[in-house]
Amino acid sequence: MRAETRHRLKEDKFSRATIGAAEATVHWSEEHKSKLIMGGLILAVVLAATFGGWYYLNQQDQKASQLLSQAVRTLDTQLRPAGTPAQPDVPSFASAKERTTEAHKQFQAIANQYPHTRTAEFARYFLGLTSSQLGDNTAAERDLKAVASTHNEDLAALAKLALAAVYRDANRTKDAIDLYNQLIAKPTRSVGKTTAQMELADTYTSTQQPGEAKRVYEQIQKENPAGEVAQLATRKLQQLK
Repeated sequence: MRAETRHRLKEDKFSRATIGAAEATVHWSEEHKSKLIMGGLILAVVLAATFGGWYYLNQQDQKASQLLSQAVRTLDTQLRPAGTPAQPDVPSFASAKERTTEAHKQFQAIANQYPHTRTAEFARYFLGLTSSQLGDNTAAERDLKAVASTHNEDLAALAKLALAAVYRDANRTKDAIDLYNQLIAKPTRSVGKTTAQMELADTYTSTQQPGEAKRVYEQIQKENPAGEVAQLATRKLQQLK
């Protein structure tokens, strides 16, 4: 019983750390920019790799989590200034596209080699993000949909948030709105209600539906009268006028 209790406490601690990191990196209500999608779970996955011994119970998961940590670091590798040759002892890439392409290959390898691990779910999430960055919306939709249907509700919510952004970029406004409404109706630790509401309102604004945007901002003000998000909603309302 003591061993089981210690294991559960470790899992709880890991979960709190992971979700806290995800909330910090995914809250992008100020402005819709596709590059912010990339930040969705980077810190969370680094934590997952660091504390992998607490959560992953078998050797396959541990191997996969180490590879995932490496792939995430690839996304954060520096870019060389134009015309600067590569240094053999300093990892770098000539362009963001080259870097994303390499990371995408690494995430794909993890998903292929360790398909039944929990780590593979994170890898598929990043596959969706990197596919979107590379302009392959079909692949992005496929992978993010797969993650959105997993039993990990926090990761699934992040996938829905990213998928909604893919739909927005593809002018599939109705599909994006449907996902935001799902997130509003069932918030999670990783995607709070106000995050989804702000994205929904921004979608209405960008698609020339100011009346709907106004309704959402006013709802945010009503539900969060003393919070910073209410101040943000107020500024957004002023911009609508």
